[in-house]
Amino acid sequence: MSSATLWAVAQKFDQYPTPVDANLWLEYRPEGTTFKLWSPVADEVELKLYEKGDGGAPYEKLHLQKGEKGLWHLTVPKDLKGVYYTYHVKTGHKWLEETPGIYATAVGVNGQRAMVLDMASTNPKGWDKDKGPTVKTQNEVVLWEAHVRDITSHPSSGSSHPGKFLGMVEKGTKSKNGLKTGIDHIRELGVTHIHLLPSFDYRSVDEAALEKPQFNWGYDPQNYNAPEGSYASDPYRAEVRIKEFKQMVKGFHDQGLGVVMDVVYNHTGLTKNSNFNLEFPDYYYRQTAEGKYSDASACGNETASERAMVRKFIVESCKFWAREYHIDGFRFDLMAIHDLETMNQLSEELEKINPNIVLYGEGWTAGSSPLPDNQKALKANTHQLTHFAAFSDDIRDAIKGSVFDEKSTGFVSGAKDTEESIKFGVVGSIAHPQVNVQQVNYSKAFWAREPWQSISYVSCHDNLTLFDKLKASRPQASPEQLKKMNLLSDAIVLTSQGTPFLHAGAELLRTKNGEHNSYNLPDAINQINWDWKADHQNAFTYYKNLIALRKAHPAFWMPTTQQVSQHLEFLTSEPGLVGYKLKDNAHGDSWKNILVYYNARETATDIPLEGDWTVAVEGETIKLKGGRKVKDSIAVPPVSMLILYQD
Repeated sequence: MSSATLWAVAQKFDQYPTPVDANLWLEYRPEGTTFKLWSPVADEVELKLYEKGDGGAPYEKLHLQKGEKGLWHLTVPKDLKGVYYTYHVKTGHKWLEETPGIYATAVGVNGQRAMVLDMASTNPKGWDKDKGPTVKTQNEVVLWEAHVRDITSHPSSGSSHPGKFLGMVEKGTKSKNGLKTGIDHIRELGVTHIHLLPSFDYRSVDEAALEKPQFNWGYDPQNYNAPEGSYASDPYRAEVRIKEFKQMVKGFHDQGLGVVMDVVYNHTGLTKNSNFNLEFPDYYYRQTAEGKYSDASACGNETASERAMVRKFIVESCKFWAREYHIDGFRFDLMAIHDLETMNQLSEELEKINPNIVLYGEGWTAGSSPLPDNQKALKANTHQLTHFAAFSDDIRDAIKGSVFDEKSTGFVSGAKDTEESIKFGVVGSIAHPQVNVQQVNYSKAFWAREPWQSISYVSCHDNLTLFDKLKASRPQASPEQLKKMNLLSDAIVLTSQGTPFLHAGAELLRTKNGEHNSYNLPDAINQINWDWKADHQNAFTYYKNLIALRKAHPAFWMPTTQQVSQHLEFLTSEPGLVGYKLKDNAHGDSWKNILVYYNARETATDIPLEGDWTVAVEGETIKLKGGRKVKDSIAVPPVSMLILYQD
């Protein structure tokens, strides 16, 4: 699209007034509720009041008054607490469908109607003192990505609230083998933050038919500012999902865990009758030169974050979750659909609310967008983001092969020429004198300004699980060999300088029976079977001890590029072997020098040593202190990581 055509499309919307400082949220007081909506193209806006969140006719219809700058408002001078409502917009002499409004914070079943609510009445006991964990540098965080249903939907979880918000934080649950499940397992594992797949109100699950088996990841937004009803004990009463979501957040906080919310502001589940289009048709979306909806999300539309009132909505919506629900971080789906300015404005605002906020996203789009590349929050532009990190597909695919080709192998599974990409991942995608970026698999430039800006990961909800990927790419490998590759994969993630991110269940060698895209497949494919914990107790122990090692040793999470360049020195990089030294008490570490070796070879490899060293990690054994002493040389076992240290 030429810049002239783009300008013409933008001009169409630039003619409208944009009251960016207006408060568009519902204001409830017992003596009266104020309703507000921005739609400069509306001829009329009607407010309909209902007794219930579904069914029945409105018991009252009132008209909003038109004010300046396209703002419509009405104060109803009585106590409307518990009353459901919709807005009905008439534009171009045509009534659109009814909508709860884009700023709705409480919705009834299936999100069709909003409810007037005193939000303070949903706060759990002790909410005023509730706080998430302190974060000094983002790469000290260990993220664990999970879907609300997956953790408790299998009978082995022992949960009394399977598939629900409350199930996520139920303490004392055990598998039939007597092993910890649910939140007790997460605590035992030692991660710092749980990343929840979309838990705002999404479209694809029918909340009125929860007796029918239904599953969806939730990347089809409906109401951005209300929790999903299918995860609540009662989806019909708007206040229940809100209260239970807060109880869940507090439950995690009480155990010292942070909560990151997966957000999907880049597109909506519906296009024509989305809530955005039922207020101001087309404004919230980008268009092509031909005037059609552009589709960088590959879901039918993409939002236009660079437009003033869209930016306002995204920023205020995140601020709402941070304030009202005490959310500790946000993961942005297809973040590169958004513009850099919006993301930087957002992070600045969120840091004012919570200085410990954790922010990251996918630095890519799923299709082409009219937004110019130099304005996109692309991975390549991460250095221009002040507080956001981006996922490193470089390290992900270097470790275990391309996600787009199940037969493709990576470093741990025997691929050639992956060592430079592993080194690039180890330093956190920053400029390092010993990394030749021209030999990195995807990036041909260092894209992170600081190491924490690179999210180190090898698997997530998308594509095959780590174990399934290894199995598909190495079909002849034995279960024992696959386990070793699985452990080495996340060992690299957990010893890299970027922010480590784990897919829930990787520590139990999680499988989805080889399914790539389980977004709407049954629980049977997606859920965590807690019996795996008994089957793979030594894998779980390895992950747990490795996380403890990382947390105890700040050399693995240096906050600045300067520190990494000064204290991290690569010692060897040859086929199937990468070794480096963290030297001189890096980042104030109690260990003076640390040696780390990743051996992807099928045979043990001898390493010459200068001086005396203590073994911390060898094969599947991890000792935080009191390991055996070695000198002269040591063998790194096949397909494993070795860590040695000097006090």
